[in-house]
Amino acid sequence: MTTDSPSSPGAQSGGTPARTTRTRKVKQMRTWPLAATAVLALTLAACASGNGGAGDAPAASQPTVSHIHGLGIDPADDRLYVATHEGLFTPGKGGTAQRVGDSEDDFMGFTVAGANTFLASGHPALGAGGPGNRGLIESTDAGKTWKTRSLAGEADFHALDYADGTIYGYDSTGGLLRVSKDGTKWEDRARIEALDIAINPDAPDTILATTAEGVAKSTDAGETFAAGKAPVMAFVSWAKDDALYGIDTSGVLNRSTDGGTTWKKTTTVPGGQPQALTAVNARRILAATQDGVYESQDSGKTFTKRLTVSSSSPH
Repeated sequence: MTTDSPSSPGAQSGGTPARTTRTRKVKQMRTWPLAATAVLALTLAACASGNGGAGDAPAASQPTVSHIHGLGIDPADDRLYVATHEGLFTPGKGGTAQRVGDSEDDFMGFTVAGANTFLASGHPALGAGGPGNRGLIESTDAGKTWKTRSLAGEADFHALDYADGTIYGYDSTGGLLRVSKDGTKWEDRARIEALDIAINPDAPDTILATTAEGVAKSTDAGETFAAGKAPVMAFVSWAKDDALYGIDTSGVLNRSTDGGTTWKKTTTVPGGQPQALTAVNARRILAATQDGVYESQDSGKTFTKRLTVSSSSPH
C-alpha cells in the first residue's frame, strides 16, 4: 500500500454506487504454504470477529491495540496513523497508542490519499450499528470523523491503495479487484485470491498482488494477472521512484528494483509475523508486526519501534 499521494479523491457524499461489471476468468490458486497460511488466518480471524464488533470498549487511558491492518503518514503534518482492529491510532508519549477520534470500528483496509484525507473499509464496533461491511469510508479531517462513500453492506476491502487520482480496492467478499475514480462508481477487474495489493505510482497500470504462489503482476490495470512467482510475500508497498518493498511471511523485508521480477533481502523486521507494510519513499518504511509498529529511515537496514501493541493475538 503506498501513501505517497499528493492529491485527494474528494469528499463526495455516499449513496448507491453505479458499477460496471466485467466477466473475468477465475484462476484457482494453490493452497498457501504453512507460514503464509498462518498470516492469512490471522487477517481472516480479525475480519470475522469484526463482523460482530470489536469487543468491549477499551479504557480511555490504555486503549487496546491487538491487531494492525494498515499504516500511513499524513503529508499534512508527517504524523503516523495506525489502522487497527479497535480503531485508528497514532503514537503517543513513549510509543503508547493514542486513539484518533471516537470510532472503535475494525479498520481492515486503510490508505492515505492526501493531506488529512484517509480511505478505509472494515466492520462496525460492537453496538455501533450499520451494516456488517462498511464498504468504502472516508475521512477528510485526519481520521477524527468518517462518512460512507459507497458499497456499504456490500464490500469488505482488505487492501486499499490510491495512485494517480484512482482508488484501488481488494474486496475480500468475492476475491475481486475494484477500481474507482471518484469513490462512488466502481469498475470490477480481475478475480484473484490475494492478501495485499500495491500500485506502481509512476505507472499505475502495473499492479502487484500477494498470493499463495508468490507475487502476481498485472500490467493492464488489473484486468488480468500473471501467475504468482516466488518468493511468497505477505505484504507489498510501492512508493515513487521505483521504491518497491515486500515483507515475507516470517518478517523478512525485501526490496525489488525491477518491478517485482527479482527481490533482494534487506533485514528482518523485529516482532514476529508481519501485519502491515507501507513504503513512504525509498528510504522511509513502516512495518507492523505482532508486537508493534517499526520505522526505518535507511531503506530498511535498521528499524526503530514507534508504537507498542498490547496483545499479539487478534480478537
